[in-house]
This record gives sequence, structure tokens and C-alpha cells, in this order.
Amino acid sequence: MRGLRDVPRTVWLLACGAFANMVVSVGFAYLFLYLTGPRGLGAGEAGLLSGAGGVGLVAGNFTGGWYGDRFGHRRVLLVAAAGSGLLLAAVPLLPTPALYLVLPVAQYASGVQRAANSALVAVIVPEGARRQAFAVVRAASNGGFTVGPVLGALVATRFSYDWLYVAEGLGSLGLACWTARVVPARGAVKRAAGPDRGEGGVWPALRARPAVLVLLPAILVVDIVYRQQYSTFPVYLADHGLDARVYGSLLAINGGVLLCLELPVALALRRRSPLHIVGGGLLLVGAGYAVLPTGAGLGTAIVMMTLLTLGELLYKTTATAYVADRAPEHVQGRFQSLYAGVSISGVVLAAPLGGALYEAAPGVLWPVCAGLGLAAGGAVLGAGRLRRGADGEAEAEAPVVRVAERRV
Repeated sequence: MRGLRDVPRTVWLLACGAFANMVVSVGFAYLFLYLTGPRGLGAGEAGLLSGAGGVGLVAGNFTGGWYGDRFGHRRVLLVAAAGSGLLLAAVPLLPTPALYLVLPVAQYASGVQRAANSALVAVIVPEGARRQAFAVVRAASNGGFTVGPVLGALVATRFSYDWLYVAEGLGSLGLACWTARVVPARGAVKRAAGPDRGEGGVWPALRARPAVLVLLPAILVVDIVYRQQYSTFPVYLADHGLDARVYGSLLAINGGVLLCLELPVALALRRRSPLHIVGGGLLLVGAGYAVLPTGAGLGTAIVMMTLLTLGELLYKTTATAYVADRAPEHVQGRFQSLYAGVSISGVVLAAPLGGALYEAAPGVLWPVCAGLGLAAGGAVLGAGRLRRGADGEAEAEAPVVRVAERRV
């Protein structure tokens, strides 16, 4: 396929590493069970510790790109992956009080690794091929996570939860070794280009790109809405007589559709306006939650999950590539870090906000989610009109930098 030929070989190799790493990166999915089971913690304490890890993950995503702009994205990814791997592999050996420090730090390193990986893809791939490049990496990650939880459940039940964290730690260390091998170290620098060359920092660059300033808060809002599927949505299903098997099947729909369609859709739409695609995806997320008040049956739940998945299919890869295409080279990592941070903020915010509203007024949560999704989508569609200003002129005139010249 023509679009896939534009993806550099290095990105395909990074995608292979992402697949292998995601197969074993399932410890977080079983963390609550691990803490309340083998570790013997109560639900409240386990929730507190899990939440601390989530804060670390979000903080790492917000800051990883800043390190990369200063020290080089390849170097930061290697250090973060190695650090996260060592900490996670040591989890079974640590006393429970030590986990209050180790788990947030390990998750912070994982977040830094995630942001650095996105920035690394952005600087390796020339403008015009980033949508399909990010789609390749996401497809590999989704494929790995489709296999991983099943294997994780077998390991946890037949052997021990401890082995999940040993495997995840070794997988992270393996990713560091693999990245060091497939991504050349050429062009790595110790300092960011901006301050030395008078190119300015991230905030002037953002102010010159108003569409990005609209997109980032829209993604934050939608991530809180989107991740209700992992917190309040299964509770809603249970309250209406639909058990965990139904919920698991709905998640399988999500994973299967993404695995099969995300890359082909990215290729088919790669020449379409990115803001229109992202805006349409956010509208679909809102529409998914808008169908829930119409009924609480299985059919409604399937329609909801289908719309939600189609929305994710459209907006996630396209928004990542859009931010990369709009970023000046000297702040590429910081742009990716801002996007990575807002795109995962729902990990921390979705459950407490959605849970509080669902407990106080169950019938209000889904209309609120629908309204927020539709408002965010409308804002991004409206941001397309801003492209005729300074932002649009900068985008049109920005030269494509060859792969060999990009700092990694």
C-alpha cells in the first residue's frame, strides 16, 4: 500500500518492540486485584495506591517531551524504559510500604517513556507520513494488548501475580535494548535548540498555533468522557442486569474494531483535513454516550460501544499526528508531551468525577458526557477556521525536514 511505504523502516521496528512490550505490560490491569489479594490491602488503601500510580503516569506523560527536547528523545526513552523495568521487576521483592514510592516512580518513568516514544516517531517521520506512522505503532500496541491480558490472567491464576511484574519489568528492559539497537544515536544533543538559537520556548509556539490551543483542552475533556467506559459504564451495566461477561464482550468489540480498522482508516483519510477528522471523532464519542439514556438494554450498549470505538478510531491517531505536524522542531518533544499528558488525564480524573456524579444523579451522567463530547467536537471543528491566521500560514510554509537531519 502506497501510504505504508512512506513509513520508515525504523518505525516498523519500533512498532515490533511496542507489540512485544504491550504483550507483557498488563500489570496495571491486575494491580487492584494484586493489592487486595496477595498484598492483603483493603479496597480503600488499594485504591489510594492505584491512584498514586495513575498520577505518576500522567505526570510522566506531561514531562517526558521536555526531557527529550533537552537531552534527546532516544536517550530519554532508553533511560525511562530501563528505570521503569528495573523498578517493576523488583515489585515482588519489596515490602508493601515501599510500593507507595516505587509504583508512582515506576509509572512516572512509564509515562516519560510513552511521551518520548511519541516524540521519537514524530522526529523520525517526515511531515505527510505521520498519520500512518502513528497508526502503525498504535496498531502494534493494540495487538499486543489484545493478547496480553489473556496471558496475564493465565500467569496470575496458574502461577503468581508476582510474575506479571517481573515480566513487565523485563519487557521494559527489552524495549530499551531493542530501541537502542534499531534507532541510531546520530544527531543526539545535550541541549535544546530553542534557547541557544533564539527560537523561543513552547508557549510562544503554542500561541502562534491557536488551533492546537483549542485541540489540547478538547482532548482533555473527551478523555475524561471516553474513559467512563472503564469506570462508571460497567457499574451502569451491572445496575441494569448486564453482567461482567457482557462488559467483557463490549471491550472485545472495541479492541477488535481498532485492531482491524485503525490502520486502514488512517491510510484512507491521510489526505483529509485533520481537524475535521478529529472533530468528527469527538462528536462520535459524545454521540455514543447520548444513546445510553434511550434505554439500558444490550442493543443500546452495543451501539454505544460501536460509536465510541469509531470516534476513537478517528481522533486518536489523527490528533497525535496533527500536533506533531504543527510543532516547530525545537519543541517537538514538548508538544508531544502536552498532547500525551492531556490524552491520558482521564486515567486520574474520569473515575472520581464520573463516580461522584453517577452516585449523586445517575440519570445526569450520560447527558453530561454526551454534551461535553459534542461541545469538544464542535470546538475542534470550529478551530479549523483559525488556520487562515498565523497558524495556517506557518503550517503551509513549514519545510519538510529529511529524516537524516532530525534529532533523535
